[in-house]
Amino acid sequence: MVLLFPPLPGDRLMIAVSSPGPIFYVQERVGRKFKRFKCIKFRTMVTNADEVLEKLMAGCPQTREEFEKNFKLRNDPRITWIGKFLRLTSLDEFPQFWNVLKGDMSLVGPRPLVPEELHKYGRQINQVLSIKPGLTGLWQVSGRNDIPYPERVQIDVYYVYYRTMTLDLLIIAKTLGVMLFPNNNGAY
Repeated sequence: MVLLFPPLPGDRLMIAVSSPGPIFYVQERVGRKFKRFKCIKFRTMVTNADEVLEKLMAGCPQTREEFEKNFKLRNDPRITWIGKFLRLTSLDEFPQFWNVLKGDMSLVGPRPLVPEELHKYGRQINQVLSIKPGLTGLWQVSGRNDIPYPERVQIDVYYVYYRTMTLDLLIIAKTLGVMLFPNNNGAY
């Protein structure tokens, strides 16, 4: 946290300049034992992103299909110019250290899920939600959004069963590499 603190005031300023609205984005996520919590991130999208998404999906069946499949859009017009940088470097997730300090998340674990994603995990949801979600995790350092959703589920389940301190340290080291050298890391 100490190493990354200096750029944070600049990030906040850039977010404020890139588009009107709040600096932070708070979204309900599902954590350990299905406990819901407010996950905090730097805002990377325009403030009316949900409305823009609905219009995009209403006008383009391919966009609806892509979003329903991945809960993401590869070329998402809702993302601000600074938001693209923050997502690419994972700096948008830095405020989640607050969630870690509050006890809702851990440093390493499966990603915290939005309620609409739970069904995609099928019978394995109980295993994935048996531990706290992480600020970073095996999925994030394995290709992120370039990985099909069924494989993402397998990666999260694998982590739950085979997590060790050594694996966590490896994931943290890879996370730092992704942040410092973000080319083609699957973030969008």
